[in-house]
Amino acid sequence: MTGASASRAATRGSHCILRHPDGRSTVVPLHSGEPLGPGLLIKIARDIELSRSDVIRLLTE
Repeated sequence: MTGASASRAATRGSHCILRHPDGRSTVVPLHSGEPLGPGLLIKIARDIELSRSDVIRLLTE
């Protein structure tokens, strides 16, 4: 998500907080070896107000 102008604001344990300059933020789990499920990807996209096309673009870069 850092490609969407969000940057890592903090890391607590196995979770990372990403924050956009305009104040939007989301929490992303950092569990090595485990992919993010589609439901969690949708929640993250909603939290930081990304469109479906933005998510697809970021995942395929």
